[in-house]
Amino acid sequence: MTTLPDRPGTALLVIDVQNGVVDGTPRRDEVIANVGALVDRARGEDVPVIWVQHSDDGGLKEGSEAWQYVSELSRREDEPLVHKRYGDSFEDTDLEGLLAERGVGRLVVSGAQSDVCIRSTLHGGFVRGYDVTLVGDAHTTEDLTEFGAPAPEQVIAHTNLYWSFQKAPGRTAGTVDTAEVSFGPA
Repeated sequence: MTTLPDRPGTALLVIDVQNGVVDGTPRRDEVIANVGALVDRARGEDVPVIWVQHSDDGGLKEGSEAWQYVSELSRREDEPLVHKRYGDSFEDTDLEGLLAERGVGRLVVSGAQSDVCIRSTLHGGFVRGYDVTLVGDAHTTEDLTEFGAPAPEQVIAHTNLYWSFQKAPGRTAGTVDTAEVSFGPA
């Protein structure tokens, strides 16, 4: 029930599943396998898969090994790749235009990091009028406890919990596991 008129479609967003982002994260292999399963299902159902790739002047310099997507996942040439430099995948990118071209009003979100780019993109899509579903077992984050953050598993669990209760007029939100994902209308 998106607030975006004439945009009944759904897209899968695969956010920042890059070597330098997911290296050492909890359940790395399980999360990547779940993302891979979602990509396969989306492709099988003719649902757009949109890949998002972060770069910065620190550890994710464009072209570096850390910046590359993990080898377990491969993007098809006809699947868009959005390059970003901010947490929100919409901020200063062509994501909105790509979604509009494809008639997408609902997003299924997967990837990393739960407490930065995932949360920013969830909210970025929601405030722009999209229905936004988080795949609870298809996102992860690094351990930032040395900086006062909760343990990664707590961050992931909290992100899943709070997103399952998001509400706004004319939009839906929620958290589901990979096996429960539907690419149909919300």
